[in-house]
Amino acid sequence: MVSFTNLDPIAEARAQVKLRYSRARPVRAPMKPLGLAAQRVGRKVGTAKLPPLKQLQLNWREIVGEQIWRFSQPEKISASKDGRILTLTVLPQAAPLIQHQSELIRQRVSVAAGGDITGIRIVQGPVRRTGPAEYRRRWRDLSRAEKAEIAASAAPIDNPRLRAAIVALGEAVLSATE
Repeated sequence: MVSFTNLDPIAEARAQVKLRYSRARPVRAPMKPLGLAAQRVGRKVGTAKLPPLKQLQLNWREIVGEQIWRFSQPEKISASKDGRILTLTVLPQAAPLIQHQSELIRQRVSVAAGGDITGIRIVQGPVRRTGPAEYRRRWRDLSRAEKAEIAASAAPIDNPRLRAAIVALGEAVLSATE
């Protein structure tokens, strides 16, 4: 046998014997995660019960989390040539927060709504909840003593309009419970 390497002939013979008796193991593709298969099955069953938008509106809190849920609500899913686009109604004050997290929202919604949400459109406006309003501020009635204390603390203010505004603000702050 002719050798074209600069290795020791004995070391080369040992390497050839070792290669002759060793077999390569076949490379198999890793198993797909079980969660993906479960989502596909669940998605097919879930969409038969409800349209995707209704399903999103009912499960919006669980899909996007508490913080995003407070400020946004899904309004419609529209088709485009690139895929489906979810339109969100967002409080104007929270629009930058939602815009910043739009890719995370798109990924979560895409998994929940059928896997082909390609974009999110943000429309600023009031968020209307279809279910019970859990985060509405509760008010209590102030006692006469509390109202008198607020009026007495604002008495040194000379401007009557400013004094009335300060009294109204004080009453609003003290009557709010949460």
